Amino acid sequence: MGDRRMQWRLLRTGHNPGAWNMAVDEAVMVHVARGLSPPTFRLFEWDPPTLSLGRVQSFERDVDVGACESLGVDVVRRPTGGRAVLHDVEVTYSLIMSEGDPALPAGLGESFSLATQGIIKGLRLLGVEAEIRGRDEGEKRGRAAGGTADAGGGAVRTGACFDSPSWYEVVSGGRKLVGSAQARLMGVFLQHGSILIELDAEKLCSLLRFSSDEERAAAARHLRSRATSISQVLGRRVGFREVEDAVIAGMRSHIAPIELVEGDLSGEELALANALISRKYGSPSWTVHRRAEP
Repeated sequence: MGDRRMQWRLLRTGHNPGAWNMAVDEAVMVHVARGLSPPTFRLFEWDPPTLSLGRVQSFERDVDVGACESLGVDVVRRPTGGRAVLHDVEVTYSLIMSEGDPALPAGLGESFSLATQGIIKGLRLLGVEAEIRGRDEGEKRGRAAGGTADAGGGAVRTGACFDSPSWYEVVSGGRKLVGSAQARLMGVFLQHGSILIELDAEKLCSLLRFSSDEERAAAARHLRSRATSISQVLGRRVGFREVEDAVIAGMRSHIAPIELVEGDLSGEELALANALISRKYGSPSWTVHRRAEP
């Protein structure tokens, strides 16, 4: 065995419901905060498809509950900020580590790059050229396209994450490919995000509230102009495992000499995750109401 101070844990937890996925992120955070779990990089998917909301996003304003029910889409609320993401045909990642870890840069941009530069290296192994773009560049692009400089970043404002500029984002061909969010809680750094394998703009917009069908159609067009997917870039179908393997290889290259060692959730982490589903992530009181604090 190598030096554990130079090892991160890799988790591949597969397809699970949204409440379980969010509960696992928090359970790992708690155990990292207590010094019981190592820095953890996790890759996972969603079953059933799930609409996740940012921590302070309005459920009543943005979510069409009837559409979610009819399409079999769950709704959860993330512990991080941002807008709605439809987790369907994608690989999702999370990076969880102590804020005091010497491998974690202090600045927002540098800490964002810790995970995303590894993901970019993995995407390149698939044949996808991607780069990090800062907020200023995203806002300039929105204005050049005839949009506004508000949080929507363009002429159409929606509740969807992938249509709005973030402080930093991963783009391919000028369009957003990886949407990410950060939180620092309990002395722990969490960054998680969606690596889109396929993008269904119409499906996402069908789950959100709009004042008219025309506005919904315009929002879908706007989203397609701002976001892309691995399959669209490559012009072929891509599997979950193929993306996971490439991202892992990219992360291993990026964080070397730190080792990324595949492992499992501990029994204590699983027990806490199940408790968090019952009292938090699976509870309507958490999902429906905005949270100023997680």
